[in-house]
Amino acid sequence: MEKVLDLSLFRYFEELPDPRDGPALRHQLLDVVVIAICAVICGADNWVDVESYGCAQYAWLKEFLQLPHGIPSHDTFGRIFARLDAEQFEHCFHAWMNAAAHLFRGQVIAIDGKTARRSQERMLGKRALHMVSAWATANHVVLGQVKTEDHSNEIVAIPALLNLLDLKDCLVTIDAMGCQRKIAEQILEQGGDYLLALKENQPELYQNARTLFAPALLTGELSHTQYEYTATVEKGHGRLEKRRCWVIPASAWRFYLDIQEKWPGLQSVIMVLGERTLEGTTTVQPRYYISSLPADAERLLDAVRSHWGVENGLHWMLDIAFREDDSRVRKGHGQHNLTILRRLALNLLRKADSVPGGLKARRLRAGWDRAYLLRVLQS
Repeated sequence: MEKVLDLSLFRYFEELPDPRDGPALRHQLLDVVVIAICAVICGADNWVDVESYGCAQYAWLKEFLQLPHGIPSHDTFGRIFARLDAEQFEHCFHAWMNAAAHLFRGQVIAIDGKTARRSQERMLGKRALHMVSAWATANHVVLGQVKTEDHSNEIVAIPALLNLLDLKDCLVTIDAMGCQRKIAEQILEQGGDYLLALKENQPELYQNARTLFAPALLTGELSHTQYEYTATVEKGHGRLEKRRCWVIPASAWRFYLDIQEKWPGLQSVIMVLGERTLEGTTTVQPRYYISSLPADAERLLDAVRSHWGVENGLHWMLDIAFREDDSRVRKGHGQHNLTILRRLALNLLRKADSVPGGLKARRLRAGWDRAYLLRVLQS
């Protein structure tokens, strides 16, 4: 006999403020949210899909939802999520993730941004939605996200996102946009460590780091300097990738990197030299980083590679499995709330037992196999 859905997941959304009043309250807000979550898990990418899912599963949904006026229309779903306070919806998402925060303690947390390309409304002067997300690289789940106007405003969004997270014993990795003293200090104050990409936005430190590692680019050695070194080689899909990593500890470089304001907790400066060969063409690119961790080339190179994984593990999956870049939802908070639904669905599908073929296959399986959907919702 099929189990009835355990609503424990949805208790985090019970206190969500309802933006409607009067005759608009035909459908219970929690009913609308539950249907939307289940639908997105099962393959829905827009409000028409959500309504279709609800109608197809009405008899089952009626077993645990009130549904006093049946399944809402796609226009109703669109209107409700356009008006629903996205920050309050985010708060419910974070409350759910914080309940399992101990599961992610001690791992690498990658902070990175992504733009929903087709959410822009040029005629109305509405910019495309840009979200900055925190990605648990080992568990492959989204720990939190914050909306920002565009990529250039990530400096403001990152501290707000960090405030939502339990960083104790975690290593936070951020690209060059987040390479800021105050962000580094905040990570340390919250009990974590940092690994920050270093580029021209910190010109003095960046140029000094380039000069410091210049001998390694020419000879592979850093003469008269204490350092750690490691290398990896990967081959597959017609591609050969070599990565070499040099790490210089504070005792060996602090006297050389003469900057007026010292970085809080800074212990290591890193260069990763990536060499990629594809179809007979080889490209070489050095990347520079700073970290509050002691010099440990293997650990730091692994963390750098983990951060790069956010592109495939999160951004690519949102576009391929959830078609985020194709979404044309633009009214009110609709696109923002839909991004929350996608990330919630992604987390649940990641935590569920494996189905061959990845997230897209899991979404299909959840739509076809209600027993599997129940396992996803209770994972």
